[in-house]
Amino acid sequence: MSYVLETIGNLLHQSAFFNLTWGNFLMVAVALVFLYLAIVHEYEPLLLVPISFGMLLVNLYPDIMLSIEDSSNGVGGLLHYFYLLDEWSILPSLIFLGVGAMTDFGPLIANPASFLLGAAAQFGIFAAYILAILLGFNDKAAAAISIIGGADGPTSIFLAGKLGQTQYMGPIAVAAYSYMSLVPIIQPPIMRLLTTEKERKIKMTQLRPVSKIEKVLFPIVVTIVVVLILPTTAPLVGMLMLGNLFRECGVVKQLTETASNALMYIVVIVLGTSVGATTSAEAFLNTDTIKIVILGLVAFAFGTAAGVLFGKLMCALTHGKVNPLIGSAGVSAVPMAARVSQKEGAKADPTNFLLMHAMGPNVAGVIGTAVAAGAFMAMFGIV
Repeated sequence: MSYVLETIGNLLHQSAFFNLTWGNFLMVAVALVFLYLAIVHEYEPLLLVPISFGMLLVNLYPDIMLSIEDSSNGVGGLLHYFYLLDEWSILPSLIFLGVGAMTDFGPLIANPASFLLGAAAQFGIFAAYILAILLGFNDKAAAAISIIGGADGPTSIFLAGKLGQTQYMGPIAVAAYSYMSLVPIIQPPIMRLLTTEKERKIKMTQLRPVSKIEKVLFPIVVTIVVVLILPTTAPLVGMLMLGNLFRECGVVKQLTETASNALMYIVVIVLGTSVGATTSAEAFLNTDTIKIVILGLVAFAFGTAAGVLFGKLMCALTHGKVNPLIGSAGVSAVPMAARVSQKEGAKADPTNFLLMHAMGPNVAGVIGTAVAAGAFMAMFGIV
């Protein structure tokens, strides 16, 4: 009888109820809220579902992220192995390969001035960098946090890993992906505040057709130019352009389909759950996390505003040929930010069609954020 009671007692004490803190239960509640937003309101479900489920798992069973060094038998937790692929920058780079395979750079090629709008939207990154230093973060941590302003989750994870700021990777990634999913909520008030109704009604002329040879040469030329200037951007820009070359060359359809579908979704599952699993109560519930979330919002708002204001400047210089709303798409949340520009333009004039014009700055923003990450790595001598 005593053996039975002892066995039952051991089982009870092994249950989560005896091992979790109030913080773990709070994070479980946060995970459930994220799942609700992803499933019911469809806020970036492909990202938020695995991230929030990883958050749920690690706060119910912390050892799922147990490192090899801390384990008693030399075997780490399942999600620890997934997480190593984040730290080694493998998964963010593969995400860029898939994004490149799915993205049409035609609007950017047709209107190269879109590069300027994409560059302007990166202002939020450097504004957040300065603010992060003022709030007490070291320079590398500030750089890793500020990249949230590009609304680019993979780049945020990539830079945090490269700069050795893995202790902040969870909050940074969650903030970046959260703001990506909240683009339709955060951006419109800023866009309306900084533009007049007359500006929002501006109709832009149809983009010129882009030839196949231009589309094939674009990823090759961009890779050569950008990597010559900033070699540290090679993992991100190189994979982005390789994926796009798969798409445009027309001779590797199987590779295009794999990169944009099967491989992309496998990587999203692994990356999402491992990122979510970095948000244990112990690592997440502190003042630094609150600062990171606030800084991320500031960076994203500044980036949106800078893009719109530069759009207004281009509007003035072209005598009303550029709708400033497309400047907000300079953040790299593809294609959601471009859709927001289209939606706001259509609200002012239902016959206005800005989507393809906004896609130019949008894909330029993807390149711009990768370049900003490369610039930070070059500043700190990271290879």
